[in-house]
Amino acid sequence: MTTALQWFPAAKTLVKNGDIFDPVTLSWRAGPGPAGTGETITAIEALARLAADSRLRRVPIGVIGPREATAAQCDLAEELGLELARYGLQMLCGGKTGVMEAACRGHAAGGGLPIGLLPDEEWQGANAYVAIPIATGIGPARNAIIARCCVALVAIGGSVGTLSEMALGLQFNRLVLALADAPQVDNVPRLKTVDEALARIADRLILGL
Repeated sequence: MTTALQWFPAAKTLVKNGDIFDPVTLSWRAGPGPAGTGETITAIEALARLAADSRLRRVPIGVIGPREATAAQCDLAEELGLELARYGLQMLCGGKTGVMEAACRGHAAGGGLPIGLLPDEEWQGANAYVAIPIATGIGPARNAIIARCCVALVAIGGSVGTLSEMALGLQFNRLVLALADAPQVDNVPRLKTVDEALARIADRLILGL
């Protein structure tokens, strides 16, 4: 990444080439910026600074994957949920079992309030770790809502249902990432670690990449 980001601790302001980052609109506006010299940081470091100050707009990051998940998939989903919470990011998922439940468990453990967008007609169908259950009553069609309302989607494992969410995410021009053995989809980066996924998410939120 060649774009230079400067953090000014006293003003709690992020600057790029003279422009100032607005953490509410997730956009850049013309200066003037703070006086003095800032600290050069990466996008993921900027995300951490803004999260620590609770200034970042909590747009949803989607975690998608199968209900019948392997232990490895669940471990990865739980780690991802935890790290999303630590970076002050709002997590949204389908609210059911497997990868979704593991991600919610991690997010809740990190102090987050995971949202579950359920296919069910009543909120009681959510897993035990969903803090905000939203019953849609529309079945698998809720996949389109998940893809539309999230700025990024991270797939962990999955088959047809996950594949549909990934395809819809691309159609809606969302950042779509694949971890573990998620379905192979053209133009979806296949990553090895949660840290890689977080770095890509930070690039999208901070730099619009």
